[in-house]
Amino acid sequence: MSVPDEVDGWSLWPAPAKLNLCLQITGRRDDGYHQLQTVFRLLDWGDSLKLRIRGDGLIVRHGESAKGVAEAEDLAVRAARLLQSEAKIGKGADIFLEKRIPAGGGFGGGSSDAATVLVALNLLWGLDFDLERLAGLGLRLGADVPIFVRGDNAWAEGVGEVLTPIRLPHACYVLADPGIHVPTAELFQAPDLTRNAAPAKIADFVSGNLLGNAFEPVLRRREPAIEAVFAALSRIGTPRLTGSGSGCFVEFSDRASAEAALAELPEGLHAWIAAGADRSPLHVSLAKRL
Repeated sequence: MSVPDEVDGWSLWPAPAKLNLCLQITGRRDDGYHQLQTVFRLLDWGDSLKLRIRGDGLIVRHGESAKGVAEAEDLAVRAARLLQSEAKIGKGADIFLEKRIPAGGGFGGGSSDAATVLVALNLLWGLDFDLERLAGLGLRLGADVPIFVRGDNAWAEGVGEVLTPIRLPHACYVLADPGIHVPTAELFQAPDLTRNAAPAKIADFVSGNLLGNAFEPVLRRREPAIEAVFAALSRIGTPRLTGSGSGCFVEFSDRASAEAALAELPEGLHAWIAAGADRSPLHVSLAKRL
């Protein structure tokens, strides 16, 4: 099936990627989940979803991205079915996902896809759920889903769902994907992962005293491909890891500087440029439709 145009009932929605500009683990809860502190930065680049309302109540996947992913693991499908169940409606949806965000890279692809489905189908199905309710549903799908539902750059605590909007300066990023799919659950169990960092405040991040990622040293020791990408990116700046995935980035103040740096990287490295977004592209798209 070819990518559908925004006609014949289809509508196009962005599912932006994110970066974790810092990430530390401050403890572990009684239920086994870890307490985090991080800064989420939304990007102007990511996946795209096309959605179309169905009258038969079915949730149907289309496109190449549906291959090889079981429906039980497909967050976009799970989000549609969860919203459908919560709303107790008989409407369904066709879902066509155009995938750009690397899986397992820590760029938030699956979580963003789920959030876009929740936000878009809430409008398309005429449900009128507020963002608080949608974010609560999103949390049932994954800890990163609420940041995409709410749509603001944020300082995050808890398991990543306690969000405080934060204004961030304009920045562009050289992103790189080592091609390693990192199993998050396994990584959280790593014996060399630091889980007891002293709690920080937003001011610590703003002052530049909180820029590290607790998973970085663990992954660099375990994965030669990640270490190789860090070595390559070190030629153009200070590389950092995003989330608990393998994705790496270097920050620049403007696109021209990022483009010049990208040109200096060795051939064969999967790297590209994205800019930070002041507001999620998903919510910009939503506002145009209201």
